[in-house]
Amino acid sequence: MNNKVIHALYDDDDVLMKAIKDIREKKHHIEEVYTPFPVHGLDKTLGLEGTKIAITSFMYGCLGFIISILMMDYIMIEDWPQNIGGKPSFSYIENMPAFVPIMFELTVYFAAHLMVITFYMRSKLWPFKKAENPSPLTTDDKFLIEILIVNNEKELIRLVKTTGAIEVKVIEKNV
Repeated sequence: MNNKVIHALYDDDDVLMKAIKDIREKKHHIEEVYTPFPVHGLDKTLGLEGTKIAITSFMYGCLGFIISILMMDYIMIEDWPQNIGGKPSFSYIENMPAFVPIMFELTVYFAAHLMVITFYMRSKLWPFKKAENPSPLTTDDKFLIEILIVNNEKELIRLVKTTGAIEVKVIEKNV
C-alpha cells in the first residue's frame, strides 16, 4: 500500500478554501487539513458529515434528569424522610416542585461533564499524548493540506502548485 502524502502549505485561509475546492473538484482525496484557528465553512468544503454530538448531549441530559429523580426519591422519601416546612414526605410527586432546581442542576452537570469526556475520547486526546501536528507552522499562522497520493504524483504536485501553495512536500507517512 502506498502511504505517500503531499503536504501543501498555505498562508491565507481564503486561498486554502479555494485550493480545497479545486483539489476536490479533480477527485483527489484530502486526508487532513491543519489550521491555526477554526476556518468557517471548512467542514462543508471538505464534504464532512454533520456531527451527532448534540444527540449525545441530549441523552446525557436525560440520564442526569432520571438519576436526579431516582436519587431524590430514594434520599428524601425512602431512606430518610424528614418533615421540612410541613411538606409531606410520603410521596415524591407532592415534593417535586421543591426538587426542580436539583433536577435542573444534575441535568446540566451530567450533560456537560459527559460531553467533555465524550469529546476527548472521540478526538483521541489522552493525557500525555504526543502532538500529531506535521508542521509547527500550523500552530502559528500557516495552513496545511495533507493529500493522499494514489498513482498520479506529478499531476497532483502540479495541481497543488497552481492553487497558491507556498510550499509543497512529498512525505512518506508512517502508518
